[in-house]
Amino acid sequence: MVADILQTLINGLSAGAAYALLGVGFTLMFGVMRRLNLSYGATLMFGGYLGALLAAKAGSALPGGVLALLAAIVTVAGAALAGLYVERLCFAPLRGRSGVAAMVSSFAVWMQIEELTGLLLPLHTNRYPAPIDLASIDVAGLTLRPEHLLTFAVAAIAALLLHRLLTRSRFGLALRTLSDSEAAAQAVGIDARRITLLAFLLASALGGVGAWLVLAADQQVTPMFGMWSTMKGLVAMMLGGLGSIPGAVAGGLLLGLVEASSQALFGPQVRELVAYGLLFVVLVVRPGGLYGRAEVDLDLAARERL
Repeated sequence: MVADILQTLINGLSAGAAYALLGVGFTLMFGVMRRLNLSYGATLMFGGYLGALLAAKAGSALPGGVLALLAAIVTVAGAALAGLYVERLCFAPLRGRSGVAAMVSSFAVWMQIEELTGLLLPLHTNRYPAPIDLASIDVAGLTLRPEHLLTFAVAAIAALLLHRLLTRSRFGLALRTLSDSEAAAQAVGIDARRITLLAFLLASALGGVGAWLVLAADQQVTPMFGMWSTMKGLVAMMLGGLGSIPGAVAGGLLLGLVEASSQALFGPQVRELVAYGLLFVVLVVRPGGLYGRAEVDLDLAARERL
């Protein structure tokens, strides 16, 4: 019984670590621009498809470890480039205008990117290279999968590096200033367009890392991954609180734990239902999320007009 509970916790935290990176990417974009990027998951899927395409073309010509490393690099770089495309096309031209217009245009680009990935690899299920080809480790009745350990390590390192970047660099200071007040950022000479672009690239790259961890564990990518990653990142962000990076991390971990626990108790059929039920309860009890403010910020629209 205790071993089953601990195994469920391990499985949930492993999935939640990847969800946390997806949520952090969403949070960086929303925290800076106050805009919702609906094509976020599609950009991650594009990076994943590039990694799968590399694996399909290379075949057995490369050693497994080299192929996995190249697939990871291609996935993260592809997600960042796709994110750059979305920012230049949907958000940069509409800066200072209606947020609805930017959101709708990002939805249109989502469809465009999905069609492009379908042309890259027309099969519904495509193989994605696994980073570690090792057997699972059994310790005291618990099964530790190598991909779970890799997910923990990579997510922790990424979170620590992001924290250091945001708290101990000029870029981080500029980003936090811009997130608090664009007018104040411009008053002290911060190039808002450049910082927004860099934040978009950083968010897309972090999302690409999270996508790589998920795809490498599943060893496959499908056309549903864009919608799936969008929903997981969005739910993690909303659970933690809009604009809160620690909240996105907590929301992702909580989502992973809830999914793993509900699957262990009720089966995989109701896992998603329980997760969305949790989101509903959190938003009813605390509309601002776990780390957000419960009250609505009535001055947000006024600050955006400055």
